[in-house]
Amino acid sequence: MSRFSLPTRSQFFRILVCILVLLLISPAVFSAITHEPTASYLDFSPGVIEQPADGITIISIQGFHFEGKGSTKKPARLVAVDSVGNVLWVHNGSSVGARWFYDADPLPNGNILVVATEPDGTLFYELDSQAGKINWLHRLPLIDTHDADLIGDDKLLIANMRNYNTSTNLNDDRLLIFNMTTESFDWEWKFRDHGFQKRGGGRYSEDWTHVNDIDLIDQRYVMVSIRNFDQIILIDLLSDEIVLTLGEDGQHKTMYEQHNPQYLVSSENLPTILVADSENDRVIEYEYSNDTWERTWQLSGNFSWPRDADRLPNGNTLITDSLNHRVVEVTPLGKIVWEIRSPWGPYDAERLSLGDEASGSTLLTSRDLGVTGSYQLQENYPENEFKKRSFKETLITTFEGTFLDQYVTQFSTRWAHVAPWIYPIWMSDWDFAGIVSAMIILLCWFSVELAYQRRRIIEYLKNKLNDISFPPRP
Repeated sequence: MSRFSLPTRSQFFRILVCILVLLLISPAVFSAITHEPTASYLDFSPGVIEQPADGITIISIQGFHFEGKGSTKKPARLVAVDSVGNVLWVHNGSSVGARWFYDADPLPNGNILVVATEPDGTLFYELDSQAGKINWLHRLPLIDTHDADLIGDDKLLIANMRNYNTSTNLNDDRLLIFNMTTESFDWEWKFRDHGFQKRGGGRYSEDWTHVNDIDLIDQRYVMVSIRNFDQIILIDLLSDEIVLTLGEDGQHKTMYEQHNPQYLVSSENLPTILVADSENDRVIEYEYSNDTWERTWQLSGNFSWPRDADRLPNGNTLITDSLNHRVVEVTPLGKIVWEIRSPWGPYDAERLSLGDEASGSTLLTSRDLGVTGSYQLQENYPENEFKKRSFKETLITTFEGTFLDQYVTQFSTRWAHVAPWIYPIWMSDWDFAGIVSAMIILLCWFSVELAYQRRRIIEYLKNKLNDISFPPRP
């Protein structure tokens, strides 16, 4: 008669680890088995629609490529949705070889100026928003350009990044005005000629400035977002001088690698800038008065790498919440009244009827609206609140107020900005967190087993070496 024997301590530990690993990966396995076909989960879907949008919204989806190959599950596209989030049309740019989509500006004629990139340059073209055809296209050897504005009928104002000159060992990141009629540059402004230090920003020989946005203001000034310097500057076209600077390299409390600022003017004629403060996961507004910038409005909360924020005529703000894969319209107090969910990272969103990021005194600043201060995004969790929260938000909330608060916030923010580029589109951040946790546990288990079995492993290797016979020396 055999007797039942309890597992040894080491066996019990191994069983426990196996069970834990299986529990951690099971949500991802379930998602892999049950996710919908590609055609379904590439669809856009309306979220909260408490207040229909004022007209058509154009959304650019950046897309994802790795080593020259595009992901069919994270495709680059331009999408138009109606006031309640129904998709009107989709443009993928495949006919002209577009790999990534960045800025998309509504033009006065109702068409769209598109900035898209290919491996060796950038495409600038006018897309007929009704017929879906391309009216004109210019292909320039400018790498990874994010933004351009149409000046008049035949000139493009361009932000040119990643422009290191290997023959001179100088970085030529610059701003340009390209004349489409003469196919030449009418104006050039290099950052290295205007006080930007080689040791600042990003890697000098690669992505030094990452200048990601450019806008013409009052037909005389150029507003520029220099992401890797955490700065927004205003340049006088007549003198080429910088007349206003918001932010400072490395001073992340002001801004941290921002995107797509919008220039406003208050009722008191004060320059005001609304901007997506991307790495700080917030949208902020600054007002310039008495030679000082004052933060007059801030919206924080469950944002993940927002990359566009536009004030609308009704006082609301249209925000592209990139790595939460959505575009939302929020009230000045932070309530979401309109939401469209994208399967993958939107970059830019514009209301077609408003033109190119309507700016100036036609739009209300937070001070004009009487809502200065800091506000939290008012999310809508119709079912289980804990389940609906992101991995990042749950971590921050759990450790808030503890001695680990700062470190957990830094880790979870970096996680939220990096992880979505790795895991497939059907996987949630919780699923991916489970897989990473399981891999860490397996690695630790392997290390412990290696240490525990080291004598046996060494003895085995010795025996193997002893079994090897070498020919005698001549």
